[in-house]
Amino acid sequence: MDELQRSIYVDRFRLAFHTQKGTAFQEWFVRLAGHAFGADFEEVRPYGPYGDLKCDGRRISTQSVFQCYAPDAMKEADLIAKVNGDFHGARGHWAGNMQEWVFVHNDGRGLPPNAVQHLDGLRNAHAPLQIATWSEPELLPLAMSLDISALQALFGHAASIAIVDRLVMSDLMPIIDALQRQEPNAGDPPLTPPSAEKLEKNELSEESGLFLRIGRRKSSLVDTFFRKSPRPDLGERIAEAFRTRYAELKALDLPADTIFKHLQDYAGFNGEPKRQGAALAVLAYFFDSCDIFEDPAVSGEAS
Repeated sequence: MDELQRSIYVDRFRLAFHTQKGTAFQEWFVRLAGHAFGADFEEVRPYGPYGDLKCDGRRISTQSVFQCYAPDAMKEADLIAKVNGDFHGARGHWAGNMQEWVFVHNDGRGLPPNAVQHLDGLRNAHAPLQIATWSEPELLPLAMSLDISALQALFGHAASIAIVDRLVMSDLMPIIDALQRQEPNAGDPPLTPPSAEKLEKNELSEESGLFLRIGRRKSSLVDTFFRKSPRPDLGERIAEAFRTRYAELKALDLPADTIFKHLQDYAGFNGEPKRQGAALAVLAYFFDSCDIFEDPAVSGEAS
């Protein structure tokens, strides 16, 4: 797995982690744990009047019982009631086969303070039984420790640097065909090239910088495509469409990396690996040649 594939899989992990809710999050976690722990992990499914005995899955070697919780909105009172019901229920059902109880949730902000204190109270009352909470900091390293075949099974195929390097002109066509159907605003002013400090100015992450750096390996192919196009205005029209989309996203006051990911999708990044690579090349070309994201003020210019 190269650095481009790794970055793509980190993105896909975070998308799944933050968007899956309820039973879907539970099923996603069980698949992830199954790939990570292999035969050491057992899924526990609900059955008849018994349900799942307050266990979504268990790790045999550590006698860990996992319980997932990913509501549409995390409310403290409901959360504490959930912890109480699931923890005491698991103790009753699994007894001597549970040395650790793990509460798995997907609230990236962390748990509310009263819930954290409640968990501490349970730890003190039921030592030496271990009680843990797992969220993104625990699950992301678990996911990224998987081999490429497991990541593909969980998140689909991802473009590699080798795929980007093998791109040819015809690989750009699906991306260009989709983008040229976007209608730019005819009243937009001319586009201006960015300065070299653009990434720093817009506080884009190293990950976004990596996508652009790898896309630039083939951005000259995009330039050649537009110069040879029978429509001399094609590149400019698509650039204006990019700028219009960027302005819409910027107006929502989104973080720079969130805007960048929306523009990746706009460029057609979702799809099979070769299409992903072509989308990165196109996005890098327009990042460098048109007015999406802000340029730093020219030296000496008033701020």
